[in-house]
Amino acid sequence: MRALVWEGVNKLAVERVPDPEIRNDQDVIVRVTASTTCGSDLHLIGGYVPAMRAGDVIGHEFVGEVVEVGPGVRHRKVGERVVVCSFVGCGRCWYCANDLWSLCDNSNTNAGITQAMWGYEPGAVFGYSHAMGGLRGSHAEYVRVPFADYGAFPIPEGVDETSALFASDSVPTGWMGADLGGVGPGDVVAVWGCGAVGQMAARAAVLLGAEKVIAIDRIPERLAMARDVIGVETIDYTATDVGAELRERTGGRGPDVCVEAVGMEAHTTGPEQLYDQAKTRLRMQTDRPAAVREAIYACRKGGSVFVLGVFGGVVDKFPLGALMNKGLTLRAAQMHGQRYIPMLLDRIAKGEISTQHLVTHEMPLDEAPRAYDLFKNKKDGCVRAVIRPAA
Repeated sequence: MRALVWEGVNKLAVERVPDPEIRNDQDVIVRVTASTTCGSDLHLIGGYVPAMRAGDVIGHEFVGEVVEVGPGVRHRKVGERVVVCSFVGCGRCWYCANDLWSLCDNSNTNAGITQAMWGYEPGAVFGYSHAMGGLRGSHAEYVRVPFADYGAFPIPEGVDETSALFASDSVPTGWMGADLGGVGPGDVVAVWGCGAVGQMAARAAVLLGAEKVIAIDRIPERLAMARDVIGVETIDYTATDVGAELRERTGGRGPDVCVEAVGMEAHTTGPEQLYDQAKTRLRMQTDRPAAVREAIYACRKGGSVFVLGVFGGVVDKFPLGALMNKGLTLRAAQMHGQRYIPMLLDRIAKGEISTQHLVTHEMPLDEAPRAYDLFKNKKDGCVRAVIRPAA
């Protein structure tokens, strides 16, 4: 089959790789009908995530049709349209039983790598390096889906494929940030980043009862989507002092909940950007935490900060003093998709959550490297590109 593979830092190619096969009795094989670019893939492509190997298939957000099922699969059947959660959970360990699916004890077969990095291993995720299980990704004609009874969800009648596609990762990730960040009725919420995840976090905050939601970015197309489609206020951080602007819009108090949806390659203005870039290039820090810093400084006293953006290692100049002295609650997580996806598919079916506007480009698999070039470099107004394999 054909697949998009990582050949080295900033090098992608469509190549032939072996067809996937059932390896365990709880596997299914899915024929991919659509997958999408994602900002966290850019960390892989740029070489910021360890344990990538030449020939690895990338991509983790996808929908498709079940074409083969293992003998232990009970709830999925051949011919079903499914959306597949980007993180793999076994459904049986303590973490899965407690709805902490991305922390599954059994899905990451390369646990030693992340145990050395972080003390414990998270679960596996499709197409996201050997540190995260080494599973082949979704930018391919077919994908093997482990523990399919727990990670592959039927797409409801009436829900189109493009809408369902973002329930694989972006929608549940954004919802989790608002939910675990503690958003409630009457809150003021600020979201750093207006990509797909940031927009979905903003929409989740609205649906959870926030009185005011403010989204922060610098890309005009993304700001327009957040304002015109999601229906929230926006701030272009290149045009104003974000902290001062948030105080002005919140009566001097600051947001109740701040959600960071940017991650390890955050941009900012002024000397802080040059400082962070220099530190990462010298390997004196692995990630650029500008948005996290800003969220901590901007959050009201006693408020909550939730980190949704992907980070891989260590950062410099972390404002621990502000966090402690302001009495903030800081939380973070990779996406516990199985906890949210069925509910979110129902909300999509009811029209409460819209995702079709996120798709600015569609391309066949053979043009996937170009899709990532447009997406990474913000060319041609690209917010998200859907890749459609022709199996």
